[in-house]
Amino acid sequence: MQGVAALVSIERLESVESLLERSSQASERPFLLVLDQVQDPHNFGALLRSAEATGIQAVVVPERRSAPLAGTVAKTSAGALSLLPILEATNLARALDELKRSGIWLIGLDADAGTELFEADLTVPLALVIGGEGNGLRHLTKGHCDLLVRLPMHGSIESLNASVAGSVAMFECVRQRTRGT
Repeated sequence: MQGVAALVSIERLESVESLLERSSQASERPFLLVLDQVQDPHNFGALLRSAEATGIQAVVVPERRSAPLAGTVAKTSAGALSLLPILEATNLARALDELKRSGIWLIGLDADAGTELFEADLTVPLALVIGGEGNGLRHLTKGHCDLLVRLPMHGSIESLNASVAGSVAMFECVRQRTRGT
């Protein structure tokens, strides 16, 4: 039998400034997640679940062309949607610029990047940037990243879905931050 209903409160941040203030209150270096047009609600929810599990302090998503913060996202996130502050950016490129100006490194996942994830220094104040299904990061978003990294793929499959790739990257950040590299 299913049939449980609940009201969930989402902490929506109003600006990059409020996101940075929230992040500065944390005891650790900034560790943010940016989702560039992740439209599949299952991927979105799974990314939020991993984000909460890895200590991500806030999530930035574009206001449009992103899965809605409701229903399937909430269910798939297993409660993480109500635990993570979220900024719905009207202009993602402008939000990325503001993050960079504040000293946060933008590290994007890109299957064609020359640097492997495990070679990158992920101990810096950072925002991990994950692209949407199918096309990955948009060209404009890639251009705002300080570093693009790829997951080493040894099998015949060329890529992973956004939630799996993002989760691997978030946990590598945690590994480096807890061990020092």
